[in-house]
Amino acid sequence: MSGEKKKRIIKTIKVDIEKCHGCRACEVACAAFHSTPKYSSVNPARSRIKVIRDELNNVFLPIRAGAYTKSECAGRQTYIIDGREYGECNLCNASCPARDFFKEPDSGLPLRCDMCEDDPDLEVPLCVKWCLVDALTYEEREEEYEDEVPLDDFEIALEDMVERFGLDRVIDGIARKAKKS
Repeated sequence: MSGEKKKRIIKTIKVDIEKCHGCRACEVACAAFHSTPKYSSVNPARSRIKVIRDELNNVFLPIRAGAYTKSECAGRQTYIIDGREYGECNLCNASCPARDFFKEPDSGLPLRCDMCEDDPDLEVPLCVKWCLVDALTYEEREEEYEDEVPLDDFEIALEDMVERFGLDRVIDGIARKAKKS
């Protein structure tokens, strides 16, 4: 049933850098929530939010962990926001090979913000709840989308193999395997 319009709730956290004063309560709350067992310890390296400090301008910028990227970006642009200069990496929320942000300290696996999804659901993510200056605010909005046919495990694995080894090598490997069978 591809092409059918559906609605979903998009959850977002807005950041107001003018209000953030760098207390890092968001990092502590996130790290405690994601400890095992939950709330048993606080290791900021496990936090899915990091407060970046621009020392020259005394500005704090909370960044939430986004999608993992396998390669370092090629861009090294600088952005000027309200007269302040920011490097592209400062504004990036990806876990990538160029830096250690948003990686599980023990395994090195990438971290991603899950909006503190829990059972039962929390009213708001803990970083927002513990931000006492309202630099982080939680919003939900409805969005229409077309229903897509989800990939099964085989298709996901096949796409990963093609990405890693190239289509020709995968086809060659399948052909060799088929001859043996």
